[in-house]
Amino acid sequence: MKKIRKAIIPAAGLGTRFLPETKAMPKEMLPVVDKPAIQLIVEEAVASGITDILIIIGKGKRAIEDHFDSNTELELNLEKKNKMKMLEAVKKTNGLNIYFKRQEHPNGLGDAVHTAKSFVGDDPFVIMLGDDLMQDKTPLTKQLIDSYEKTNSSTLAVMKVPHEDTSKYGVINPAKEVQDGLYDVTSFVEKPNPEDAPSDLAIIGRYLLTPEIFEILENTKPGKGNEIQLTDAIDTLNKNGKVYAHEFKGSRYDTGNKFGWLETNIEFGLQHPEVSDQLKQYIKDLAKKLD
Repeated sequence: MKKIRKAIIPAAGLGTRFLPETKAMPKEMLPVVDKPAIQLIVEEAVASGITDILIIIGKGKRAIEDHFDSNTELELNLEKKNKMKMLEAVKKTNGLNIYFKRQEHPNGLGDAVHTAKSFVGDDPFVIMLGDDLMQDKTPLTKQLIDSYEKTNSSTLAVMKVPHEDTSKYGVINPAKEVQDGLYDVTSFVEKPNPEDAPSDLAIIGRYLLTPEIFEILENTKPGKGNEIQLTDAIDTLNKNGKVYAHEFKGSRYDTGNKFGWLETNIEFGLQHPEVSDQLKQYIKDLAKKLD
């Protein structure tokens, strides 16, 4: 069985929900306290044993490339001033095997993933969406890898969502729970209306797929939004073989909308050793003012 060593991070979206901030700044570079969101995704990948990462970018995303490049002048300045903690934080992303590829025309997640075909080759791989930050004792990506090593099959991460929110996600139609939290799936449905949703188990931003998905993507017709939907291709993959769904029971933070991003910053701020005490006191004081 081949080891999972490659990850794809799609980051070609326009970030229109954060305009005007994202007119010049990639949404993936919006900070979560003191780190851009995409760095947290990369850190999860590395913690899960991933060694090679392809970030799919679009126009205006140069800041992502610059962030993961070394900055010799800054590093020397910090070292000269003996700011070693800052230096360590800056150098944390140095030396990683990170590659970049441009998606020329945004045409859906399925199309973005297909651009990574030559990078993936014949290996199983993971897809990590930058809008979803996950926290658990074992990183979610590692959970999917562990599942693959048992089943030798593609596996998606799912999580229970409010039924009225199913139209925002791909949703699974589970056949049965074969192990605790691992589902055999009848079908995958992209953004169903709540009245048509087969379950409340929604696909969240982590996928582990076998390379057969690329041939399927080449023959997948545009779906919802007239774009190539990865969920549609996965449904076909499931009909040709087997795709499991792994239920994530940790904490998920959605940074893809304004409120979710603010909520994420508060939650991560409360965990941050430099600002947690101040932030707790601020929230308490603010709550008194709002009463």
